[in-house]
Amino acid sequence: MSSAQARRLRWPLRSSAVPKIIGTATAVIGLLDVISAVFPAFRNGRMHHLAALFPGTVSSLAAATAIVTGILLLMLAHALKRGKQRAWWAAVVLMPVGAATQLIYRHSFFGAAVSLALLGVLIRYRHEFQALSDPRTRWRAVLNFALLSTVAFGLGLVITSAHPAADRGTPGLTARLQHVLYGLFGFQGPVHYTSDRVNDVVGYSLGGLGLLVAISTVYLVLRPGRPVAELSEDDEERLRALLARHGARDSLGHFALRRDKSVVFSPSGKAAVCYRVVSGVMLAGGDPIGDVEAWPGAICRFMELAREHAWLPAVVGCSETGGEVWTRQTGLDALELGDEAIVDSAAFTLQGRAMRNVRQMVSRIERSGYVCRVRRVSELTEGEKDRVRLAADAWRGTDTERGFSMALGRFGEQADGDCVVVTAHKAREAGAPQPELGDLRAVLHFVPWGADGMSLELMRRDRAADPGLNELLIVAALQQAPSLGISRVSLNFAMFRSALARGERIGAGPVLRGWRGLLVFLSRWFQIESLYKFNAKFQPEWVPRFLVFPNSRDLPRIGFAIMQAEGFVTLSLPLPAAIQRFLPGRAKRRPQAAKPGYATEPEPRKHNAAA
Repeated sequence: MSSAQARRLRWPLRSSAVPKIIGTATAVIGLLDVISAVFPAFRNGRMHHLAALFPGTVSSLAAATAIVTGILLLMLAHALKRGKQRAWWAAVVLMPVGAATQLIYRHSFFGAAVSLALLGVLIRYRHEFQALSDPRTRWRAVLNFALLSTVAFGLGLVITSAHPAADRGTPGLTARLQHVLYGLFGFQGPVHYTSDRVNDVVGYSLGGLGLLVAISTVYLVLRPGRPVAELSEDDEERLRALLARHGARDSLGHFALRRDKSVVFSPSGKAAVCYRVVSGVMLAGGDPIGDVEAWPGAICRFMELAREHAWLPAVVGCSETGGEVWTRQTGLDALELGDEAIVDSAAFTLQGRAMRNVRQMVSRIERSGYVCRVRRVSELTEGEKDRVRLAADAWRGTDTERGFSMALGRFGEQADGDCVVVTAHKAREAGAPQPELGDLRAVLHFVPWGADGMSLELMRRDRAADPGLNELLIVAALQQAPSLGISRVSLNFAMFRSALARGERIGAGPVLRGWRGLLVFLSRWFQIESLYKFNAKFQPEWVPRFLVFPNSRDLPRIGFAIMQAEGFVTLSLPLPAAIQRFLPGRAKRRPQAAKPGYATEPEPRKHNAAA
């Protein structure tokens, strides 16, 4: 790699503050435009003699324009802070409009001068706004309509109530709400004013708000839609080829085949980084795929793409080797996130004092009539696959699909035939012959980890089943793994495992004990301590996993993005299925087997603690 490439690769730890300053100033100007147009008290009384220069209708239109312009500037402020090029163009167009409305409606030379001054700053620092637009879908039109309609309705209610001296009669809240609703559609409502000018200002303002909602929503619906993230068939084939040659290096490699991720390849095509953009964070999971020598090329493409779009780069769940490469090549920082439990199946045994509790639990559950079957997914019939999908869907603990860095999100496809499924069944009577799959009570799903390993992707059970099924399933998987040619089994990921372990040791200091106490407290809502305790039962080797990030101040934003990606936080608005079917521009996906929409539950599961 040349020195010029290395310089481009490194992430700027101190980015320019100009876009953030301009974005903040734009938000302030937009807010002042809205306030000055809504509340008459903000008008400059000393300049009222200039009002004769402008017809009343023009002044009323200026007030409505000021409100619309102010809202648009507020909407553009965040994009300007990120250095978005399209936001810069829109702001350059809106600033003169805002200056004109300040002069015509408020007769404020100072307000107009501030807007024009910011316009000059925008033009002076135009080179700071080169970031491309984010990938989009037409779902954003639905969100835009909902949010803007709420803002327009609330602001409209303020506008109709901001002129109490001009009210004709005493209109109540119901009449004002009806007036706002009519006004957004361009009709006269039941509220009347003694001043024609106030009546025009209110009418034009409500009409302008309604027009803003309609035009922005129609634009977002009709513009060409691009899927936010979708793995193409060609990309998947290339990734599978890389995994076939280098998949044994990382237990999380197979999760790169999730269909809701995008991918960038190195110039040589020998390495790739899979990612998803969530709330402006370009989030990669695990180590790069492919030849370690080609990782810098894929990382370079990843960082270049992050700069082009002004995304914040981050990597969740990378190994120690991966963390070293990321930090060395990019200048990013790393934080130990937790540990992955890896068991040597050949050395695994239920004998010994350390395995006493697991041994007793497995014996008890087997005496209750439970048996396990361990098979490759390719050995299942389509009917059996359907039963597993339906059962896993019924046992899901939440309505939203969860998982990103350590979840595949599908089951039973032909291309995933090398995956391993472990099922637990309840015999109708204790000691009865092996039951059919109709008696399915629990399931484990493992994805390949090279040729001699497998990584836990899903653990789910019937809530009405006897306790101990999870232990039975894992023991069965570990005992049968050698017959499948598997020597390494990756179990659950335990977040902050080392802090929990060190904090409970004798002689631990007050800081460690306090940190452990906080983690135990948080375990009431998140599976932190429970995953660690469950994993520790099987005497695994603990392998650390890391979070790579630009700066400590970015950790809250990255953490929130991880929670969104993993499905712990959902910001999208649910719509009825009948509406979703007719919503245009939905990203088309290639056919795949029905999936249960995997989500976390109060069970140990590999990707539960990734957030």
